[in-house]
Amino acid sequence: MKQLVIGSVMMMCALSWAQKTAKPIAFEAAVLRGNVLLHSPYIPQFMTGHPDGFMLSYAHKSTGKLEWETAYNYPDYGLYFLYQDFKNSTLGYNSAAGGFYKFYFANRHLSLKIAQGLAMTTHPYDRVTNSKNRAFGSRYMGNTDFVLAYTHDNILDHLGLDVGLFFTHYSNGRFKSPNSGINTYGLTLGLHYEVNPVDLPEARSLSNNSFKEPIKYNFVLRTGINESPSIGSGQKPFYHLGAYADKRLGRKSAIQLGTEVFFTLSNQEYIRYKAIAFPELHLDPNTDYKRVGVFVGHELFINRISLETQLGYYVYQPYKIDIAMYDRLGMKYYITKNWYTGVGVKTHGLMAEATEFAIGIRL
Repeated sequence: MKQLVIGSVMMMCALSWAQKTAKPIAFEAAVLRGNVLLHSPYIPQFMTGHPDGFMLSYAHKSTGKLEWETAYNYPDYGLYFLYQDFKNSTLGYNSAAGGFYKFYFANRHLSLKIAQGLAMTTHPYDRVTNSKNRAFGSRYMGNTDFVLAYTHDNILDHLGLDVGLFFTHYSNGRFKSPNSGINTYGLTLGLHYEVNPVDLPEARSLSNNSFKEPIKYNFVLRTGINESPSIGSGQKPFYHLGAYADKRLGRKSAIQLGTEVFFTLSNQEYIRYKAIAFPELHLDPNTDYKRVGVFVGHELFINRISLETQLGYYVYQPYKIDIAMYDRLGMKYYITKNWYTGVGVKTHGLMAEATEFAIGIRL
């Protein structure tokens, strides 16, 4: 209830301020209700009810003044606040805030919101007071959301309706164990109110010829810290070095093919622990902890920001801590035409291994 009051006050203050501006903006409020997704053997104990909550959003309405706005059919972008009650005494409640893009299709009656931010939980893992919470090993974590909705504007004056499906994800990227994370999915119903709406020009497709490029070569370092699956083993740095080629297909897309080597020091520590703690495994404590992978990927160019998805396979993994397949979802920001930075999450079938911070060059 406290979060609802705070969110409502924030929306009322923002609405009052927005009336004085001339730019087209929108405010959105939606309720959520659904289920916890079963993606780990630790999850069934948390499926005791139907998680519900709400999402509040403040959006800038693009009008085509910038090239990327036209290319993506005048999307919205802005800030969001999310609150969820998991209906489980072990998990408690989560709050999250961050930024989003909202893309429109089907004559702007279908929308897809992609949101990314930081979350806080009220009930993190604690060895003494909350040892059953294998989902949230830390109080703070990352949050990713997808909302696919039918949208209808101007049902009443500037008030519109949104109804659809949502998916939310919470994980600290194994920054600290345990970290099975929680995913929820379900139905959403909301309203949006537009301030200073404008008529949009007719969308036009841009020629892909101006975006033709030769094959580009990328070199990237991804780093950070994480902890092995052994709770309390301590956080260690990792260094993931990648090299790949990409081919631009047009204004929006490029495909990737590459390889990478993983120096994950927490895995080295985990191998030593397993060898000592479980002698029946006959595991050599000096087993090579390094891994080598090959991957294919896709990059979606928006403006200076792009979204990256990759699917990989370990061709060298002497000790199989994780399954052979891995994937990555990330966001890149081009500092210049060639240099970029970014952040992403590397996972194995929805089980996060690491939150990676990247610096790379595209030649």
